[in-house]
Amino acid sequence: MFKLRRSSSRLQVTSRAEATSVNKRRTHRGEAATEQKNNPSILQCTSGPFKNDPATFFTDSTNQLLTSHQNARMSNTEALTLSRWRSSGKIFISDGFQIFYQDEGRGEVLLCIHGFPTASWDWHLLWPDLTKRFRVVAPDMLGFGFSDKPKQHEYSILAQAALLKQLLRALGITTFHILAHDYGDTVAQELLAQYEEARAPASKEFQIKSLCFLNGGLFPETHHPRLIQKMLLSPLGPMLSRLLSQKSFSKSFSAVFGPHTKPSAAELEEFWFLINYNAGKRLSHKLLHYMPERKKHRSRWVGAMQQTHVPLRLIDGTADPISGEHMVKRYEALVPNANVVRLQGIGHYPQVESPRAVSKAVFAFIV
Repeated sequence: MFKLRRSSSRLQVTSRAEATSVNKRRTHRGEAATEQKNNPSILQCTSGPFKNDPATFFTDSTNQLLTSHQNARMSNTEALTLSRWRSSGKIFISDGFQIFYQDEGRGEVLLCIHGFPTASWDWHLLWPDLTKRFRVVAPDMLGFGFSDKPKQHEYSILAQAALLKQLLRALGITTFHILAHDYGDTVAQELLAQYEEARAPASKEFQIKSLCFLNGGLFPETHHPRLIQKMLLSPLGPMLSRLLSQKSFSKSFSAVFGPHTKPSAAELEEFWFLINYNAGKRLSHKLLHYMPERKKHRSRWVGAMQQTHVPLRLIDGTADPISGEHMVKRYEALVPNANVVRLQGIGHYPQVESPRAVSKAVFAFIV
């Protein structure tokens, strides 16, 4: 279990889980490697202009790369613990709230937007590769991770998008790429809609150079929420939020991963720690209001994807019960010239389950 020492300005995290997390990850990913050797189609760029892109169309050499990565992970990941992630981060003040974020690397800016119910830590396995090529900005949105979690706040996708724009302005960033996942996909859709609505170049606050989606509810009609999510949106939500436990979270969370890429006990402990940091679990029912927002704003958000000239790519773990193959088919049906990379056998968290495959797919797209 985590042993915590809190003060007003510093959090220290020490745990046996952190000390053994790398070995446990290798054990779990070793199982995945065995599966991948028998399944040479784990990564397929199946549509769009990059269909024959050698960096994303799966071949035996690509399979070997993935297998190698699943066994060894990234060479410099061992030093990137949750404690180090916290201590190396920065704080931005937005409307009186402290927003935690990472800002590292050089080059074109890549804005990484995390999903529900996790945080920017979701990107840590991609971090060494991403920061070699980009200046990567990855915030914990309000109510998530190490950012403030005001209990009485009304959380919304539009407000989160406004927060990200504030952060980018403060950093002097006006042009950027986006890599988004889950809840972050929806925030990215809002940013894209705002970008499209500013027709004249001079009226645009910012320029989105490209947008890469990971698994997420891009279309409310294909989003299959978990039972616990439905219950949290019900009148029982406030009570259920208080009753959430690490055990119930771990069971539900693991179920959205691929059959051979389940999170280790150490990884689950890290995710839970971030969710419950500053009693964050009590906000679960409030944060889930993004689900009805998706229905309310569907026409605008889907319309932006259909009308934009911003290059789009979807990288999707097709074994995801929430937004897997069924969502990919809807995307291909509705988005013109759909550019899709399918990750076979991977679930809802591709950046955690198969980070090297995600990195390769991103790098092949952003040229």
